[in-house]
Amino acid sequence: MASVFGHGIVGFTLAKVIDKHHAKWLIILAVLSTILPDFDVIGFKFGIPYAHPMGHRGFSHSILFSVVWAFILMMTLGRKNKGVWFLVIFLSTLSHGLLDAMTSGGEGVGFLIPFDNSRFFFPFRGVQVSPIGVEAFFSEWGMRVLFSEFKYIFIPSFLILAVRFLICRTKNI
Repeated sequence: MASVFGHGIVGFTLAKVIDKHHAKWLIILAVLSTILPDFDVIGFKFGIPYAHPMGHRGFSHSILFSVVWAFILMMTLGRKNKGVWFLVIFLSTLSHGLLDAMTSGGEGVGFLIPFDNSRFFFPFRGVQVSPIGVEAFFSEWGMRVLFSEFKYIFIPSFLILAVRFLICRTKNI
């Protein structure tokens, strides 16, 4: 998995680019939605194996989960601009699995669970897989993760936000 920092910046970027109103709660929920799929690691404590459909990078990383989560938040919290809410939350949640499929480790991502239990990676796997747990993150391994995320996630996100800013500034939005 990418770290919470890498996932979070993608949710922030998506919310800022898609929602022209920059709704504070939508931004917060977009960031949280990018992190939510990794709560599946709790399954390890209950003996759920990694490769199980409910295991790590399983159902909570699937396209269906992203749709259901986006629909729930859109219906409960997206009073105005429901389409924007759905799109931002869906893409933020889905981005988690997309980033994980670009990492250097793990057993792949179950994008199609519950319809197909196969796990997938993308051909590009340059994002260093993050260690699970806070203690393991503050190590040389964690620093390598942050460097790869800076290169492959933070810089592109910053460039997207800068272009968005410049476009809005020239249009006086």
